[in-house]
Amino acid sequence: MIALNFYRRCLPVVLLTASASSFSLPIEHADVAEKGHSSLGGNEPDSIVSHVDPIEIDASLNLAKLIDLTLEKYPDATWLKALEEEAAAISERSQSWTAGASQASVGYETMYNLRLNYATGSVQVPLWNLGQRNAEQRLANEAETSAGRQTSAVKLRVAGLVRSALWNMALANIRYDQAKAELDIYEKLLSSIRRRVESGDLPRTDELLAQTEMLQKRSSLTLAEAELMHARKRYSTVTQMTRVPRLFEEKLAPLTGIEQNHPALAALNSQIERKQAELNATRSIGSGQTHVTAGILSDEGTDSRSNKAEFFNVGISVPFGGSAHLAPQIAAINVELNRLIADREQLYRDLEQAHHEAEHNLEVNRVELETANQQRKVSEELLKMTQLAFSVGEIDLMDLLRIQSRTQQAILTAKERAVMLQRDIALYNQAIGVLP
Repeated sequence: MIALNFYRRCLPVVLLTASASSFSLPIEHADVAEKGHSSLGGNEPDSIVSHVDPIEIDASLNLAKLIDLTLEKYPDATWLKALEEEAAAISERSQSWTAGASQASVGYETMYNLRLNYATGSVQVPLWNLGQRNAEQRLANEAETSAGRQTSAVKLRVAGLVRSALWNMALANIRYDQAKAELDIYEKLLSSIRRRVESGDLPRTDELLAQTEMLQKRSSLTLAEAELMHARKRYSTVTQMTRVPRLFEEKLAPLTGIEQNHPALAALNSQIERKQAELNATRSIGSGQTHVTAGILSDEGTDSRSNKAEFFNVGISVPFGGSAHLAPQIAAINVELNRLIADREQLYRDLEQAHHEAEHNLEVNRVELETANQQRKVSEELLKMTQLAFSVGEIDLMDLLRIQSRTQQAILTAKERAVMLQRDIALYNQAIGVLP
């Protein structure tokens, strides 16, 4: 009887101590729920399996710098560089004084029977058609603008990948920490129940039931660790690094809709402007290039009594009737132009849909976070009462485990909602095209 009373007095303390470790956020996540800060923690988990994907918290690294470093290693970086080189080449062509490569020709001719020798030389220079050079210069400007805006669009896409990878890793870390805390709780509970079984206060079936629950929690921890390693690997694959910023939360951008300066929309608009400039430049060619030719003809006989004559000539050649040959090229460019216009219309619809979903998710998670915090408080209070009732024998172990499981789920949901709210702020900024 003395032993029974001892366990009844001590067990509530043991259970409350065991569960208290799961009621508070880990230090590295406390700011997420209370201040909106985000972190992944600096300590490596005590690995259950040998495969570990390490990360390193870098206090000097922020989100903006991380995106820039990722962009440098992103596969599209070579394509963006090629666009800049193409724009520079078009600009160099538009600044040329001639419309193409000039040609020089020399020739020699002899008439042996008449004892005459002819030597000729000429230079042929292609000229810009009326308005053609201006059209080329506009094309060069549009190509340069488009290259810059493609860079902005790719950077926004990279930012989306980085944001997603970071917050997925943060969620995986929350779930891992919670699984670890739950395992610790159930290990302590099993130890306490074993002592009560040995004293005859509880049946052997309660020990087996508690052991079963503990083993399930151990399995859950293994799976949570695996998901955390998967999330880390996805992050390192995207960024090509293992360094992670300590804080990467964002402020909600004040924009309430998709604007024309959205990087993705601006990039497509610049492609349309460039294609239109290319179409105008091609049309300005007309039937072909006008050429100016200047040449010299030297006529000299082999007889000493023959006269020597030199002639200088200038000519101009104007092409005509070539519009039918240029029409297929113009039509091909026009097809590409209209394809881009159609893509722009579809993109705008997609951006509006993404904005609506991001805005709705943000509103829902704000409400859900408040509800989850309230449910967590109620569940914690209920668990305390249930633990006390179990300690005095008013309920059985099955009821305690059921309430314990609900409480742990409520705690996890509250932690997840806090992280998800910060994630949804980042995704909203992503949807409306705002970079950190």
